[in-house]
Amino acid sequence: MVIRKSISLTIATLMLALSLSACGYLIQPKVKTGIVNLKPGSYQIDPQHTSVLFKINHMGMSTFVGRFNSSDASLEFDPAHMENAKLSAVINIASIDVNNKDLEETLRGSSWFDTEKYPQALFETTSVQLVDQTHAKFTGNLNLHGVSAPIVLDVAFNGGGENMLTGRYTIGFTATTHFKRSQFGIDYLVPAVADEVNVEVFAEFQKR
Repeated sequence: MVIRKSISLTIATLMLALSLSACGYLIQPKVKTGIVNLKPGSYQIDPQHTSVLFKINHMGMSTFVGRFNSSDASLEFDPAHMENAKLSAVINIASIDVNNKDLEETLRGSSWFDTEKYPQALFETTSVQLVDQTHAKFTGNLNLHGVSAPIVLDVAFNGGGENMLTGRYTIGFTATTHFKRSQFGIDYLVPAVADEVNVEVFAEFQKR
């Protein structure tokens, strides 16, 4: 009897595993790559599938990595006229996360981001240049710490497809940029903490 129950349990477990595996295949969208194959329109960022990371050299010995946990963005584009694409993004600076509560409070303070006075960073495109079938350069103004200055986002469109879980057409989006923090009046401890900051954004946008 014990052996039969054990065999039945093993079979049930295998059936469940196969069922879950089949579900994975069923919900996997048919992703089309290449900007020309993406649907035009207005998009809103999916905050549950978005990460905004920053990286900065520390003491010439390591790369310090942090993230911002709260952001929002909208994207409008037509693959046939990428020069007219528009990207607007906002990052809530107080949502900074470096896996250290005390350091997070320090970074929110007046020597660094001064989040009470400057709670958000804003980005708005001014021009867009198509690089190839999957990449584009989004030039725009970044407003950070009370200073507005131009930066360039190197954007990769990873592909798009119908998301079975949300019922909405979704595109994958990766962007990188770099700038000097002193340009925005955040120059505390330069050069021990490097002036140049690298930013990486990994996101999904849902069609409205």
